[in-house]
Amino acid sequence: MKLIGMLDSPYVRRVAVSLKVLGLAFELDQVSVFRQFDKFSSINPVVKAPSFVTDDGVVLMDSNLILEHVAHLAPRSLMPADRAAHEIALRQMGLALAGCEKTVSILYERSQRPAEKQHQPWLDRVLGQLLQAYGALEREVSPDWFTGEELMQPQITTAVVWHFTQHNVPELVRAEDFPRLAVLSARAEKQAPFIQTAFG
Repeated sequence: MKLIGMLDSPYVRRVAVSLKVLGLAFELDQVSVFRQFDKFSSINPVVKAPSFVTDDGVVLMDSNLILEHVAHLAPRSLMPADRAAHEIALRQMGLALAGCEKTVSILYERSQRPAEKQHQPWLDRVLGQLLQAYGALEREVSPDWFTGEELMQPQITTAVVWHFTQHNVPELVRAEDFPRLAVLSARAEKQAPFIQTAFG
């Protein structure tokens, strides 16, 4: 199995951390969709990170779909079996991924669009959504995460995307406003699967 993409992408990193947590062997090929477009295109013409090459040579894309495939190979599930717990896990992951998506939107607006063409009302709207997502997540995550429990996908995704946001827009999403997420992220980054997939 081969995972394609840079670890500074939260979508790539959440797959990499998940594979590490599950103990599944894989090769990481850190190819940039920006700096190495042609190389990435030769692997996946859609040029979407992460891309994932299965043992049968099938190229998958989108972190959620890749993780769905990984679930069929894994020795255990990263999602709760209980229906109510599963719903809560999906809710938490949805909030985390919404925060991640809005962070990416701000980054692309800043880095890919000339300053004079950036639309501040759009940025303000996206930031509002971003803060709402992390505000809800701050209230809903467990303060006991990353204290020795068996890691599950809500923990992994939340820690990865919060770290990504803090790495890129800490002036917009202040850690002191989200103390629980800040503590959980600090705990996560000290664990082997996160250390082994560190960036920045």
